[in-house]
Parts: sequence; structure tokens; C-alpha cells
Amino acid sequence: MLDRPAARPDDFAAALSALAWTLSDDDRAARLLALTGLDPDELRAKAGDPVLLAALIAFLAGHEPDLIACAEAIGCPPAALVAIGERLSDA
Repeated sequence: MLDRPAARPDDFAAALSALAWTLSDDDRAARLLALTGLDPDELRAKAGDPVLLAALIAFLAGHEPDLIACAEAIGCPPAALVAIGERLSDA
């Protein structure tokens, strides 16, 4: 079993930027809430939770056009954003 690198502070910043990007579109935000079962208050309360942030990136990766658009908007290559999600899932 290979150990993945630990999450870095920049990972949290990128993931939070991805969250902000996701929530900037009402339809995408509604889809995120519907798929996670969270309500807006729970999402706000858990916004810094690495598990939630990893799930958010998995949500984006599940729809490649969103992953690519988000990555471009936050200035992070899509593969790097997916790697961030993987590191956060182990945090």
C-alpha cells in the first residue's frame, strides 16, 4: 500500500476556492446539496472539513465539464485539483 502525501495548507485554499466556485451557480449548488443531503447551514458549518472538501472535489470530478471549468477559474490544473481531493480525503 502506498502512502499518499499529506494535505497541505494550499490544498485547503484551493478546495475552498472550488467550493466558492461551485456555489456561485444556483443549479450546481442545488445539485451539490441534493447529492450530499446537506442543507446550506450544515454546508457552512462544515466548509473547512477536509472530508467535505474532498467530497466536493469528487462531486466536481464526477462531471468533467464542471471539473475543468472550476480548475480553470481557480487557476489549478484539473489533475492537480483531483490530487488535492485525494490528499484531503486522507487528512
